[in-house]
Amino acid sequence: MPQIKKVLIANRGEIALRVIRACRDMGIRTVAVYSTADRDAMHVKLADESVCIGPDQSSESYLNESAILTAALLANADAIHPGYGFLSERADFVEKVEQHGLIWIGPSADMIRQMGDKVNAKQTAIKCGLPVVPGSDGAIKTIEDAIVWADKIGYPVMIKAAAGGGGRGMRAANNEVELREAFPLTKAEAKSAFGDDTLYMEKLLLHPRHIEFQVLGDKHGNVVIFGERDCSLQRKNQKVMEECPAAVLTQKQRDDMIEICKTAAKKMGYTNAGTFEFMFEDGKFYFLEMNTRLQVEHPVTEMVYGVDLVREQIRIAAGEKLGYTQSNIVPHGHAIEFRINAEDPETFIPNPGKITLYAPSGGLGVRVDSAVYSGYTIPPTYDSMIAKLIVHAQSRTACIMRAERALDEFVIEGIKTTIPLQKRLLNNSDVRQLKTDNHWLEHFLAENKTEEQSQANQEE
Repeated sequence: MPQIKKVLIANRGEIALRVIRACRDMGIRTVAVYSTADRDAMHVKLADESVCIGPDQSSESYLNESAILTAALLANADAIHPGYGFLSERADFVEKVEQHGLIWIGPSADMIRQMGDKVNAKQTAIKCGLPVVPGSDGAIKTIEDAIVWADKIGYPVMIKAAAGGGGRGMRAANNEVELREAFPLTKAEAKSAFGDDTLYMEKLLLHPRHIEFQVLGDKHGNVVIFGERDCSLQRKNQKVMEECPAAVLTQKQRDDMIEICKTAAKKMGYTNAGTFEFMFEDGKFYFLEMNTRLQVEHPVTEMVYGVDLVREQIRIAAGEKLGYTQSNIVPHGHAIEFRINAEDPETFIPNPGKITLYAPSGGLGVRVDSAVYSGYTIPPTYDSMIAKLIVHAQSRTACIMRAERALDEFVIEGIKTTIPLQKRLLNNSDVRQLKTDNHWLEHFLAENKTEEQSQANQEE
């Protein structure tokens, strides 16, 4: 069994710091990599060693495979943890890591490749018994094929890039006219964004919720599911708030899906951490995609199940057995995560700059995952998420009350953040009463914008 004594973290920000903390708890040394824009970043300060891998642009630093591999070899690292984003789901990079004698802390290259292509992923899901959204049985190459499939499936439909992700490379069509317009646009966007213009089609669900199940599998064939998360509050297909467990589910629905997901992961031979993502509508689940990595929202699962998922990733990569079964896994209470971005809470325009005061909330059941501090300057180069506030309590009602307090306590000055938006959402009756779906937040924001414009016109 390989030993892991030193880990290089091929990432930045709060997730890099998150991995560093898990490693230190395990007595494992860490190597941080950083761009010139991140020389003063917290993950650089707290790692045992640090290596500059390039200039500000991520293409020349955090996505620079050669620079990261060289840094790992020079530092005599045993393994690489990719975090999420950047190189976390690049199968070719995983193979290079292993060819250089390093351990990859994540799923295998074959699994990343298989589930990274949305068409292959859907076919795999069907073979493994996962329920899927009605759609094309493979790639759609021409507009004529698209029209035929749309007639079979029934409008409205969603055209998606097979290599897509992050809400990009997808368009809805309510009829043939819209389909003829959307098809070439989506194809061109897919080619530009992902270097692959392969498209497929699915039935568009009108009022779904986004519910995902956390998978963990070792190299000995053992698989467990750490429950589910409700990630339905989204803006432009980007998650804003996440909860564990999904309060809209009955216990039978939850138990049935845990068993289905566990069976599927075992059939796939899945190892390390991953997530089955589903659309949930009218009591039915439909497989959406699988993320072959750690998720941004993993802390809500950790809070409810009392497990360090990064620690488990490292143990699995080192060849250790899980050491527990599904029956050993017992959830406790409820947790909600609030993503805090350096953005204008009204326009969502990124607002990088110097943080003059950073005073995160605290107290029982409150966790903050962040890598910023007072005096830190947020660079304009990377993702705008600067913190995650995670709140846990014995019930959803108690969790919401605690979250109100925690959001009120959280102070970030010098820049604009989305904390005011999170407060508005938490106080909304639809959110509290679980009357939301994947499209709710977009409608909520549009309605508020219309009301504000109407008030402005009246004042004039």
